[in-house]
Amino acid sequence: MKIDISAEIGYQIEVDINLSNELKRISRNHPRILLIVSETVKDIHSKKLDEIDINHVRFLVVPDGEYSKSIETLEAIWQKLGEENFTRSDAIVAIGGGATTDVAGFAAATWLRGISWYAFPSTLAGAVDAAIGGKTGINSHFGKNLIGSFYSPRYVGIDLDLISTITQRDLNAGMAEVIKTGFIGDKEILNILESNPQIQVSNLTSNTTSSARDTMAQLIFLSSQVKARFVSADFKEGKLREALNYGHTLGHAVERYSIYKLRHGEAVSIGLYFAAKLSSKYLGLKKELVELHDKLLVKYELDTTLNNSSIFPNRDLNREKLISDFIGFMKIDKKSRGDQIRFVGIRDVEKIDWIENLDENQISDLLGECFFE
Repeated sequence: MKIDISAEIGYQIEVDINLSNELKRISRNHPRILLIVSETVKDIHSKKLDEIDINHVRFLVVPDGEYSKSIETLEAIWQKLGEENFTRSDAIVAIGGGATTDVAGFAAATWLRGISWYAFPSTLAGAVDAAIGGKTGINSHFGKNLIGSFYSPRYVGIDLDLISTITQRDLNAGMAEVIKTGFIGDKEILNILESNPQIQVSNLTSNTTSSARDTMAQLIFLSSQVKARFVSADFKEGKLREALNYGHTLGHAVERYSIYKLRHGEAVSIGLYFAAKLSSKYLGLKKELVELHDKLLVKYELDTTLNNSSIFPNRDLNREKLISDFIGFMKIDKKSRGDQIRFVGIRDVEKIDWIENLDENQISDLLGECFFE
């Protein structure tokens, strides 16, 4: 299953590929390859990586999760590229979650002002979101993804055998991004999620007879197709592509406030429910669609309010302090203009709009409703 993306270059996303075969194909096109893998990929897929018998491939292991999106990791990649004399004919290949593809893509964008790179996401969130669209970067002390570039991969390959080894918690977190794409771009995704039981990681291996693997492949394909459509229409996020950040204005603030103890999708789940509530109040989104957000997110064991979150730190902070902190975080969201916080909302499924010009009291009131209901 292939999807074409038209950005600053044209490239393909391909779902249900064989990683080893694709690495061999890519290796024929470049004198040297730096294979960047996350610690988890190295540990779980060491046998698969050992099978890569290509003498011009060099390996570099980076930390898992958001901690890899740092200047220290970036410098380690630059150091390796320099030691191995990488030129513009060479390439970077990233195998890992969204954080791994983000930092690897940014390294590719900045080395010699740009060398080729390829993404093989190993998580559901990476497969439907982070690896697609060319947004690469690292985090700053001031917020998530504030340092980066738009720099597309040459190819995105999704091997379901990689996805089948993630934890159930990571699959559930990735489903937040799938649910998001359904609301902003394809109601068929919502129909599939409603009509099928919760997908279990144990049913995704290639040797099972469950239909879950086929359902997962379909959800990844449809979600990737939605993202490809927005990226192709607005590569550098003029405004339309901001729709992909539905739920992310608050989600990024929650993620940062948790000191990244929450998965990205777990934080986005809270942001999605908040965005649905905003949309109901200011854009006329029907109550049943707000409830559908909650139903689908809870189906994948995701919290929709901080009040329900059992893993969120400092839950006993007072209401006013918590709300004030989140408003401060949201002011440096990439969609904000000056001190004005802007939100992506929806009037209906597949009907996007923007919520602007709210004052802090209006935002505070709704945060209070969502967090302490």
